[in-house]
Amino acid sequence: MKKQLIILALILLPLGLSAREKESSGSPVFSGFSGGMMVHGGYLFASDPSQVFGNTALGGDVQNLPKGGFCMGLGGSLRVHLLNHIHVGAEGFVSTMPMSSMHNGSNVRTGWGGALCDYYTEWGRVRPIIGMTIGGGATKRLFIPDADGCVQVVTTAGDTINYNASYSKTPFFFLDPYVGLEIGINDHMAIIMRIDYLLPFGSSKSILTQNVSMSNFVNPSGPRLYVGVMFGRLKKD
Repeated sequence: MKKQLIILALILLPLGLSAREKESSGSPVFSGFSGGMMVHGGYLFASDPSQVFGNTALGGDVQNLPKGGFCMGLGGSLRVHLLNHIHVGAEGFVSTMPMSSMHNGSNVRTGWGGALCDYYTEWGRVRPIIGMTIGGGATKRLFIPDADGCVQVVTTAGDTINYNASYSKTPFFFLDPYVGLEIGINDHMAIIMRIDYLLPFGSSKSILTQNVSMSNFVNPSGPRLYVGVMFGRLKKD
């Protein structure tokens, strides 16, 4: 995921620079293009602490584990502008929620990406946006028990095995509605701010998610605030 974000950043830089020299298009449909990077922060939570760490048989009192926490991350998007009011494109992000209250390195990391479509209008240099992304991703969950604790797993043969940590990876499909604002610095650069909330989508019985319960779909989840910079041909000449 980190390599993909670096490659995306290298693609976006020449995109923004070349936009300044790009001639105006006479197409009634195509009205511009843009791309950029965003950082984000938010608060994620689950309805039960056991859902935070997924399909693991946690030793100790599960109810004493945290069921939420703050997350942070980054990502980027590429967009084509149509009819001077519609963005279509793709985006990808990675977000980490360190379980700092546990003081032992436990964390939940989520990576996701997909196709986006949104509607925007213009109030001078301010562009309100409302849209949605659809796609897929995976959540990686690392649980490290206390020094005197362990993760107990019961095998199919009935044996109990103790581990000093638990790691699991659960895939998911998602719908990601969002609202935001773009504030144009000029015709080729804008500050973007937006809020979203990843929602589960799909069936737990699909091939991609076999042996994964519905509780692991984008769980934990919650609102995220994104702030970033977009480059490109943001305004039709």
